[in-house]
Amino acid sequence: MFDLPFTLSSLKTAYSGGASPADIVEEVYRRIETIDDPGIFIYLLDKQEVLEQAAELGAFNATKPLWGIPFVIKDNIDAGGKPTTAACPAYEYQAREDAFVVRNLRQAGALLIGKTNLDQFATGLVGVRSPYQPPKNSVDPAIVPGGSSSGSAVAVGHGIVSFSLGTDTAGSGRVPAALNNIVGLKPTLGALSASGVVPACRTLDTISIFALTVEDAYTAYQAAAGYDEADAYSRKIAAPDLSPVPPSLRIGIPDAGSIEFCGDAVQEQSFRDTVALLRAEGAEIVEVDFTPFYDVAHMLYEGAWVAERHTVIEELMNENLEAVHPVTRKIVGAALDLSATDAFRGFYRLKELARKTEPVLAELDLLCVPTMPTFYSVADLEADPVGPNSRNGTYTNFVNLLDMCGLAVPVKPRSDGRPGNVTLLASAGRDGFLAAVGSRLEQMAPHTLGATGWALPAPADLQPAPDTSEIAIAVCGAHMSGMALNGELTGRGGRFLKSAETSDAYSLFALTGGPPKRPGLVRGPAGSGAAIELEVWALPATEVGGFLAGIPAPLGLGTVDLSDSTSVTGFICEAAGVERAENISHLGSWRKFIASVTAQQPVAAAE
Repeated sequence: MFDLPFTLSSLKTAYSGGASPADIVEEVYRRIETIDDPGIFIYLLDKQEVLEQAAELGAFNATKPLWGIPFVIKDNIDAGGKPTTAACPAYEYQAREDAFVVRNLRQAGALLIGKTNLDQFATGLVGVRSPYQPPKNSVDPAIVPGGSSSGSAVAVGHGIVSFSLGTDTAGSGRVPAALNNIVGLKPTLGALSASGVVPACRTLDTISIFALTVEDAYTAYQAAAGYDEADAYSRKIAAPDLSPVPPSLRIGIPDAGSIEFCGDAVQEQSFRDTVALLRAEGAEIVEVDFTPFYDVAHMLYEGAWVAERHTVIEELMNENLEAVHPVTRKIVGAALDLSATDAFRGFYRLKELARKTEPVLAELDLLCVPTMPTFYSVADLEADPVGPNSRNGTYTNFVNLLDMCGLAVPVKPRSDGRPGNVTLLASAGRDGFLAAVGSRLEQMAPHTLGATGWALPAPADLQPAPDTSEIAIAVCGAHMSGMALNGELTGRGGRFLKSAETSDAYSLFALTGGPPKRPGLVRGPAGSGAAIELEVWALPATEVGGFLAGIPAPLGLGTVDLSDSTSVTGFICEAAGVERAENISHLGSWRKFIASVTAQQPVAAAE
């Protein structure tokens, strides 16, 4: 057991081979003792209590996705019958029941081990603003562990548990991941219930998930997710199984004029290397001015959202100010100088800034940014408790304000041996898409897991298929990935399933009219046409009607036969609609046709 990687795939193999949850629990506590970092936990469950949890699981049950999987939670999240402190002893209370998400995870078979240290009241990105002894970074004790979810990240980085829960308002589910060489999944706001969570900024908070691999983080996310009527900010966000990465992606990165590394040339090269990997995989890299995103980020610690933090600890600050960490006290205390008028001005300013980011995001599938611009040591924080913390949020503070989901992904180590990590960002609801891209990226950039030295496991064999709430639709033109109308699918929650070809009974035409140019797929007798490239996407059934309403005649939906003798619902064209249209079947692909048209267009002479 000593060398057993605590990835989900490894533990499931061990269980299938006869290991018991009790064996794993014993190993968890052995690792805790061996690592000997008293700063990781604020509350550690007694081993006998966890062994009793394990015994209640009964025989191995593969239908429970987290059966026998050990996890920990940040100590601003409730576990029934256990204290919650938010890293403030004076704030401590006994939780009456598990937080909604913790209950979901236990029902999926997971074993709770303990509650972890944090920047007090989840205010900070460094992990050392705690009255308890701060945890040590799992990779390098000289580096800050990252906050505010420091203990949760360090526990996973050491391989003590398979996954952990943090929270994320300003980047607390991403920065600690980068600093500990692990995955940090920051879900769409409202996807994970906040019932039973001490808020930082209730309108912007989310529980986050740390794990050793993207697949493990996403599996835990699926088990934890669910609509909670008791949480006014809960949203119905789909959490489908992972599917492949679309063939064509447009990925935005900060341009040369706005990218920031705080003078860290090694960090800059690490990011450039990762971008080169994405480009080599066929992604189109688009450089964008990040100034509007930075402007949004600056809003987080101004006005309304500082005041929102104050709502959580107002009573404590009034009655026992000295119980609040000095740095937290200074940050949150700024709320006392703000008015309701200031708050509304902040809301208006955010809307104005968010509007400036919309056209940028509309042209992209996702953003890729450095998770943080540089590394800071514990000594750096002792010299300056505020500056490094603020700079750690360069690429994280704007994300929740813009209602985006994020995924911090480990990549190959930097040239100096420190962890490499980038963050992928997308619009709300695209958590599964980010996980698909992130899983592919981590395989492209081999690295060991956390501080364990364990090798990255092979990815799961995906079997993409629509779930019961989705309909598979084949597209062969501008709705394909990377094409002009793909956003009409992704914006409705569509997800890529596979690339395919039609049978040889189909002909492809470039219809008259436009712009934009449109394809027409017409069926004839077997052997009368050619194999035509298409993509199959899963679209929520509730979105199909609205999607079809935007499809003009002579196009419609029908049954399309594929080259593998299966069939799928897809776009077809009435035969009468191709009169005077150009037959482009010999190209076999709308992409190739558009590329040929583009190549023939004259290039404007330079002035």
